[in-house]
Order: sequence, then C-alpha cells, then structure tokens
Amino acid sequence: MSTRPRTPGHGAPAPGKLPITDLAAMKASGSPIAMITAYDAPSGRLADAAGADVILVGDSAAMTVLGHDSTVPATMEEMLVLTRAVTRGARRPLVVADMPFGSFQVSDELAVTNAIRFVKDAGADAVKLEGAGTMLSRVHAIVGAGVPVMGHVGLTPQSATALGGFKAQGRTAEKARQLVEDALALEAAGCFSLVLEAVPSPVAARVTELLGIPTIGIGAGAGTDGQVLVWHDLLGLYEGHAPRFVKQYAALARDITRAVSAYVADVRERRFPEDVHTYAMPQEELALFEKSVRRHARAGIED
Repeated sequence: MSTRPRTPGHGAPAPGKLPITDLAAMKASGSPIAMITAYDAPSGRLADAAGADVILVGDSAAMTVLGHDSTVPATMEEMLVLTRAVTRGARRPLVVADMPFGSFQVSDELAVTNAIRFVKDAGADAVKLEGAGTMLSRVHAIVGAGVPVMGHVGLTPQSATALGGFKAQGRTAEKARQLVEDALALEAAGCFSLVLEAVPSPVAARVTELLGIPTIGIGAGAGTDGQVLVWHDLLGLYEGHAPRFVKQYAALARDITRAVSAYVADVRERRFPEDVHTYAMPQEELALFEKSVRRHARAGIED
C-alpha cells in the first residue's frame, strides 16, 4: 500500500492517482470504466484494492447509511465527513463527491463555494451534480473555478418527486431527444464525464456515441463507457426489493446477521470470551494484586 500522505487540496495528481484525463483515453480505447460508491475509509480502501477506477461518495448515503427515505436530507457537513473518510482509504481511484440537494441549486456562487470545500477540505478529486437546464451555469462556474465536474442526467434522485418517482427516464422520443440535448449541453459546459441513470439502453448508447466525454451508466445498458453500482446494492446490504438494474454479487446482510446472531448467542451462553481471547498476568503480580485488594477491603471495613 502506498504511504504517500493524503492531504486535502487540489493540484497535480498525487503519485499513483488515476488522472482524470485517463478516463477520456479509456473511452477512446474502449476500455470500460468501473465506478462504485463508497462512504467510509474501509469501503474506499476495499474499492481501491479491488481495482475500481472511480469512487463516488454518493448522496445515496442518506438512504444507505443514514436511514432516510430519499437522498434529499443529505447535508454538506455529512457529505464532507464521508468524503474525508473515503479519501483516507482510497489512493488510486478518482474520488468524486456528490453535491447534496441545496448545495448548488441556489446560485453559482454557493455552488462554487461548496465545490471548493469538497476539494480543499475533504480531498475530493471532483464533484458531481444532478440535472441540466438551469444547472448548466453551475457547471460552468464550478469548472471555471478549477474543480472538475461530473454531470448526471436521466433519473436524478434529488428531483425524483418532480420526475414522478424513481422511474426510468427518456422512454418517449421527445424525452429521449431532450436527454440527448441535456447531455450535449453538460459536455459543452465543461463536464469531464456524465452519469446516465435509468435510461433506455438504445438512448444511452446513442448519447455515448455523440459525446466526446465518458458516460457512466446505472440502469442504462451495456452501451455506456462505464458502469456504477451502489456499494450496499452490490454487496446485498440493503433491505427490501433491489432496483432492476442491480446485480447482487454477495448477500452480506444475511451473513452479517448470522455472524452477529452467533456472537449474541455465545455471549448469553457464556461461550465467549474463551481463554484465547483474554489476557493473563504473572502469578506473582496476581498474588500482590489480591493482597492489595484484601488490605484495602479490610481498611474499608474498619473505617
């Protein structure tokens, strides 16, 4: 493992860090980009060890980590804490911080201020923001301030209510055409890559073909330049029904429950801890300790 310091700040890539420009090269060569979410230092370290190219510190943490029903309640302070943790664990992958709802919608100035906080205070390599339209000026302003921006179109969870819920987007010719226009506009505004979420496969493939920047799909088919999945979905740590686009590679919720249940049973039946889990002390020191305790006990009785 690299021993280089991971201090927050923006500038040239640290030794071993995947340069953002390499993503465009991967698109050009047809080498798929692997992105995954992470929310703490261990998940950042494990994603790095597994060879992920990009780690997204997603505002999905509001649901997966903090127990909310949507991504909207995530705050800047919470996202900064999570991003700091991930950057302590991840070395090679690009770390992209999700800008939470309310952190960029108000004005270009606020968007730039918060984007800089992610880079300067939390060590992120880039930020991601949802939507196009009025958000184009936000992208332009943040990129102009020197912070790389990943765009996000299709199903945008922060505005899921306005979209009619967590549903696939771009399923009519008109809406698909608008999605293409939004993607091209985000590229023109300066995004270095684009997430396509819950978009019909042919539409996502067409967007990918038209854009010069890499596309990262989630529920967008195999025609994108890369894929992203949520940590808890991939590992089977969620409760309830998984989205259609999720491939579950493990069932850790079941394994964790089994392990914790075994621990609880061992504690209640006094099977844990065993001698191997405890510390001893020299017999002479134990004898002195017992003698001291008895002396103090007698003194207490006499008082």
